[in-house]
Parts: sequence; C-alpha cells; structure tokens
Amino acid sequence: MGNTNNNSTVTDNVEAKAEPLDFIREIVANDLGSGKHASVVTRFPPEPNGYLHIGHAKSICLNFGIALENGGGVSHLRFDDTNPAKEDVEYVDAIKEDVQWLGFDWGKNIFFASDYFEKLYGFAVELIQSGKAFVCELTLDEIAAHRGTPTKPGTNSPYRDRSPGENLELFQRMRDGEFSDGTRVLRGKIDMASPNLHMRDPVLYRIRKTPHHRTGNKWCLYPMYDFTHCLSDSIEGITHSLCTLEFEVHRPLYDWVLENVAAGSHPRQIEFARLSLTYTVLSKRKLLTLVEEGRVAGWDDPRLPTISGLRRRGYTPESIRAFCKTIGMTKFNSLTDVALLEHSIRQDLNDITLRRMAVLRPLKVVITNFDEGKIEELEAANHPKNPEAGTRKVPFTREIYVERDDFMEEPPRKFFRLGPGREVRLRFAYFITCNEVIKNTAGEVTELHCTHDPETHGGNAPDGRKVKGTIHWVSASHAFEAPVRLYDRLFTAEDPSKEADGKTYLDHLNAESLEVIADAKLEPGLAKAEPGERFQFERLGYFCADTADSQPGAPVFNRTVTLRDAWAKRQKQG
Repeated sequence: MGNTNNNSTVTDNVEAKAEPLDFIREIVANDLGSGKHASVVTRFPPEPNGYLHIGHAKSICLNFGIALENGGGVSHLRFDDTNPAKEDVEYVDAIKEDVQWLGFDWGKNIFFASDYFEKLYGFAVELIQSGKAFVCELTLDEIAAHRGTPTKPGTNSPYRDRSPGENLELFQRMRDGEFSDGTRVLRGKIDMASPNLHMRDPVLYRIRKTPHHRTGNKWCLYPMYDFTHCLSDSIEGITHSLCTLEFEVHRPLYDWVLENVAAGSHPRQIEFARLSLTYTVLSKRKLLTLVEEGRVAGWDDPRLPTISGLRRRGYTPESIRAFCKTIGMTKFNSLTDVALLEHSIRQDLNDITLRRMAVLRPLKVVITNFDEGKIEELEAANHPKNPEAGTRKVPFTREIYVERDDFMEEPPRKFFRLGPGREVRLRFAYFITCNEVIKNTAGEVTELHCTHDPETHGGNAPDGRKVKGTIHWVSASHAFEAPVRLYDRLFTAEDPSKEADGKTYLDHLNAESLEVIADAKLEPGLAKAEPGERFQFERLGYFCADTADSQPGAPVFNRTVTLRDAWAKRQKQG
C-alpha cells in the first residue's frame, strides 16, 4: 500500500463546500455509507509528455475535490512515466505548478509509475508463471493484423503456446537488453475471439532503449499503460479510479490484470465524459504540433487552452474551478461552449479587479476652453460597486486621448458618443461638446476641438440635463505608453478537430487571434503594474500584466477577455 496517511488538502482560498451529488459522487457516498471503504482515495495520473490543459483541470477538480469533500479523503498525484521517448522533467515541474496553482495540494502523496518498475516486473513474471502471458516476436504491425476486427475473431500468435519457462527466460533477456526495440513484446494470454479488441492478447511490455528522466539507463523494458495503471492504483490503495470515457472499453483489461496477480486491492474504475470545448483543440498531440511548428509562442501562449496559457492570459484558479463545477460530470460526450469558460472569468474578475482607463486606438481631443498647462486632479473610483476599494487621482489636461471608435463624423441615430455638435460625458470629468474636426491632407481625422462645461465637474450637470454617452479618456501629457496584446479565439471553426472537405484543424487557425497594439495610452499609474496583476480597462475588457515579458516599470498587458461575448455578436452579424 502507498502512503495514505497524509490527507490531500486544498489551499486556503478553496472553499470546502459540498458539491451536488453527480453520479460519481453518489457512487463514492454509497461506498462510504455501506462501509465498503473507510475513506476515499483518488488519484490524478498525468503523463509527463506535455503541459496540462483545461480538460485536465476538470479531472484535477474531480479527484482532489472528492477527496476534499469526504473528510479523511486523500488524492494522489501520480506521474504515468512509462514512455521515456516522450517524457521530460520540464513537464513534471509544469504539471506540479499547475495543480498547485489551481489550489490543490497532494501533501506527501506524490508518486511516479517508475517507482513501481520492479514491482510491475514481478507482477508480469506472475502472469508468465501462471501461463497467462507470453513473449511474442511479431512486430506491432503484425500484431495489429492478427487482431482481427470487431466482427471477425483474431488469429493466435505463433508464439502463444511457448512454455512458462521459455517465456521467463526470454522476458529476463528482454530486461537484460539482449534484443532490439520492436523485436519482442510481452502479451497477455486472454482471448483472441473476445468482442472487446483490447482483450485480444494485449501488449503488456515493450522494449525501448531510451534513457528515462528518473531511472536513467537502468531499464530498457517498459510496461504499457493498461498494465501499469491498474497495478499502480492497487499498490497505492486507490478506492475509485476516475478516468475519461474512452477508457470504458479498457475496464475489462483493468479488472483482468488485477484478478490474475497477487494485487493488494482492487480499485473500482469509473468513467466520465471528457471535456470538449468549442473553438478549441484539447488533443495533447495537436497542441504539441502547434508549439513545435511555431504556430503559437510556446506552451504558455495565452491563446492555448493549457493551464499555463490561461494563467498567463489572466485567468484565475477560482474561475477555472467554477467552470469545472458548472459543467459537472456526465456519462455522454458533448461539446461545451467556450463562452461558458469566458463567462466564468468575467464573473470572477468583475468582482475583484480595480478599474483603470486605457485608450487603445487614440484620437487626440483638445479642450479649447481649458487653460493650457493647467493640470486638474480628478477623483476616480477604483471599483464602482465596492467603496472599500477607495479612489485614485487621475490628471485632466487641455489635451486628452479618447478611443477613435468613440467618434463618428456622421453618426447614425443610435450612436451616443462623440460627433460634430454632440455632447458627451467624460468618465469622472466633464461634459464636452465637439466643435471642430481637424483632418490631414488625406482626409483622415487627426484631432477634435471641443469645449468643456466647467459646471459639470465630476460628470453631473447642475441644471439636470442628461447626456446618453459616457466615454473614457487619458491625459495626453501624462499617458503611459505600453504594448497591449488583444487575444482572441485560436480557431475560427466551432469544432476545429472535425475534419471535413480535406481540412484539418490547422486550416481553421484564426489569423486574427492576436493583435498587438504597440503604444496604447494608459493611465500613468499602470506603469507600476506587477506581473500577473489584473485590471478592468473601462469599457474595453479585462487585462493583466504579462508574467513573462513585463519588466519593472514597463508592463506588457494581455487581454484576458472582453466585457461581453464579442465573438457571438460578430457571428450573429455574419
């Protein structure tokens, strides 16, 4: 048995509230209530061959959440490190960071499948001795050809009837490195006519002469996932082995292995639907291709659904846990709208982020009746619904910047912002009226001349007159210039993994998924933003200071999400 005396905990910012009883939680509750188990032990078993993504977050929240919800429950972090050709310590470190960032702590319960290589080898020897495993010299392609089809039984390997003694000798020689990669495998001897193809003498071990990131060159023989997983669960005393739906057909093999060796316990495997998101790919292989081909800027590119990418984009662990709670657990596969994930982060950031003003596409406005050189310090609320957030001073001067989109020379009827002769409210400042439009020789608007009403200090008119438009601004002489990255969805197709008309997911990459504004005009106080610090840029969206590229006094801002679902609006407009 593994170490199950140290309860997995969740960091202080995670609320230990009881979840609604989905079908998995009902099973766990019944097993505990009946006395089948004194406490629950779950595990999160990632392969260290890539970075975790939002789909893994669903599994992390489930496994650690169930342990948390059941008093003495424990959840293990176990790395399934049985394929050294694709694994790296970089991925191990990244996975640990992601799990902790989500708010979960495995305590002393961190394990590696490589911890059990000797025990797993011993279990394989047991199967050979009992005549339930044999060394096969067919190539993997030949094994696949012998396997048959769902409607046609497979064909026995010509090496299937070797004696246990001969198989033991060959298996030892495989371990000793006498054979080349691909020339021998160990297979379970089950049933080549089974309706379940996974039970047709599956491969349990293969030769791979590749150094392992933990065991070095000690082993050249590595167990397959289906053999490793169930036995690792048993060794660690896992009570409920929770995995995604594609492993349902593997469950008979999971049970067969445990029933045919002297395993310490027999965990129950339970399957749930994996997460699929619109406008997103969650295949680790496809994500790796995007990274290796340079189509994104690494595993933590804020356009990727990796946990590190979401973190860098400005997502909070609370928002991801809330999203996982909302989607729940089901037994059927479906496509979840990515707008639900975006809604979760909007809800969280709306409550916690301070407000600031920023102008991304500046248009200069000259307040002609405001004294040149005068600086007025205006009071601005840090959060409109939270008085405890306090206020700040923002400088107001004769020349300011407003968003270019907040002006139209010939505005339509429902355009309530600036236009010739129109009056609008400047946030926290005054009413201004546009009197003159300045253009360059190409006919482009370069400057607006306006007047302000000094009686409307603070944005209210003493005579009670109303204006329908309020726009944000920054002082031209005080504005802090910084790069701002506007991230959008990485794919244009709702289901980019669905191949049709000869197109693959790469054909659906969104060429406009990133727009960089090199010199946005920001409130001067934003120059002090710390890496990872989040803000709402009023009327524009939620932004955070990039954790990789920001420098002291020189932050780079990433847009986390717009204030509203702008994508849905664009799709509606065609």
